[in-house]
Amino acid sequence: MIEVKGLTKKFGDFTAVKDLSMTVDDGSIYGLVGYNGAGKTTLLKMIAGVYKPDEGAAFIDGRNTYTDPEVRVNMFYVPDDIMFAAFSTIEKMAKFYAGYYPTFSYNTLDKLCDAFGLDKKAKLNSFSKGMQRQAEMILGMSVLPSVLLLDESFDGLDPQKRSVMNRMLVDYVAERNCSVIISSHNLHEISDICDRMALINGKSIALDCGVDDIGSERCSFRMVFAREISPEELSGVEVTKFKADGKIVTVSVKGNPDEAELKLRQLEPVLIERFPLTIEELFLEEMEDTDYDFKEIFA
Repeated sequence: MIEVKGLTKKFGDFTAVKDLSMTVDDGSIYGLVGYNGAGKTTLLKMIAGVYKPDEGAAFIDGRNTYTDPEVRVNMFYVPDDIMFAAFSTIEKMAKFYAGYYPTFSYNTLDKLCDAFGLDKKAKLNSFSKGMQRQAEMILGMSVLPSVLLLDESFDGLDPQKRSVMNRMLVDYVAERNCSVIISSHNLHEISDICDRMALINGKSIALDCGVDDIGSERCSFRMVFAREISPEELSGVEVTKFKADGKIVTVSVKGNPDEAELKLRQLEPVLIERFPLTIEELFLEEMEDTDYDFKEIFA
């Protein structure tokens, strides 16, 4: 199990991550989403033991990932920017990793190279970006880690290879009871493969919930009234977004949708419709605070 407790990381006057806490259970794939600069990569590097936290700590099964080098032997981190040594091949990188990870499996490596159609003897610097990501994932999976940290590792993959990698990851987690964190900008990818997700905003977690629970915890209502409605009249409902177009009102709410609907019906709308929020809508609500008027900007 991965436990993150109050992690803070600063680079000079810039705070990249602030007082961030989260938990990833064994056998779970945890999605991490947020805008560029939100702190996703910094968080993964602290969990991986690459960066020293200024405050707080990350733990794997109760062991500090920065101060305890032995715990990192069971963890593999795939960074966003993959760099291989000059003239290296999958075969040479396998020997390198096998020298550090005692669990490295050449049998697994051979099977995965066959599955992805990669030549172990070919120079990695001749591979495309997507092929290099596949190679690093194959090497990481061959380590047979109990913790896998993936930073934008599906970026650059074609749909077919992404589907193969998804199946590989899901099967591996089910077989090895591994804990996985995936940082991604692809919201559909998060919803397809992850069982839990977190939105990072303002350098800390704005929302942490099960992917299947989003519709039961967050929803929107579209209502038509016989009169105009003000936001103040919805004070009994936890409204995250309010939009009125004359007598047509659209709101997004937190909490129990059934309870929210009962309270909204007390305002006697002529029509009320309820819709679950999609991950994209949820992301935009939590991530975006600014509503630019581009016509005014370009005037």
